[in-house]
Amino acid sequence: MLPRRLFLRTLATAAAAPFTALRAAPSASVRIVVEGRGPWGKASPGDIGRVAESAAGELWKWCPQTRMDGIRIYRRPDFPQTDFGRGIDGRIAIGLAVEHQRWSQFAFQFAHEFCHALAQHSAVGIRGWHEPRHANLWLEESLCETASLFALRRMAESWRTRPPYRNWRDFAPHHAAYAAERLAERRHQLPEGRSFRAWFAENENSMRANHALREKNVIVARELLPLFEAAPENWEAIPYLNHGPRVRGRLLREKIADWQAAAPLAHRAFIARLGALLGV
Repeated sequence: MLPRRLFLRTLATAAAAPFTALRAAPSASVRIVVEGRGPWGKASPGDIGRVAESAAGELWKWCPQTRMDGIRIYRRPDFPQTDFGRGIDGRIAIGLAVEHQRWSQFAFQFAHEFCHALAQHSAVGIRGWHEPRHANLWLEESLCETASLFALRRMAESWRTRPPYRNWRDFAPHHAAYAAERLAERRHQLPEGRSFRAWFAENENSMRANHALREKNVIVARELLPLFEAAPENWEAIPYLNHGPRVRGRLLREKIADWQAAAPLAHRAFIARLGALLGV
């Protein structure tokens, strides 16, 4: 299953890229392979895959009706990215910009990109594809920041009893600490005395102009996180996020209405709550 917007990576690159297959996983798991070549430092492709499986699993287990092709992880030297196109193997390509055994950072980056994959590459997400850049792309970025925080906080719990390897159990608190440190950064908090509604009214236009203002994406994610932690089954609304008219400048209220109309009935009240938080 390939998207209409397929931009093949060059044949030479795809043909040359070796893959390290992970252990056989249950059919309900995300199917992930990690490129064996690349500067991963002291981290092995197999261990990276186990961390990615764990991070994705915290979201994927809430998406029982969603279908998605397998994922290939490759190393990027600059920044993490979910590619719009796919290689000749047909897998969703996700680049991570981490090395060595920084498992919380691997989990943080992969959960963010996995959320993009749900929105853009799942069987439902592909049908609602938009142009790569549009005025409400900041919302997807903020949701993906939320996914990273959600996954790390859940992994802090799950790794206490079900870590990928038994000797990784003691690493569980590091996931919670990584998320807490990101939330504690001053630039990721509302200015003192400002309500979120007032802050958002002042900052929406700048986010519409530049979707990747990370400090602002995280401020939005801080508000969204409690919604998803209280009702995590609504991660399955993400594949419907980009459905609706393909209009670059669509207003947020129109974007939320499109999403709500496309999503299954079970998620519409949640999307309405999310919209209300954003003043819609």
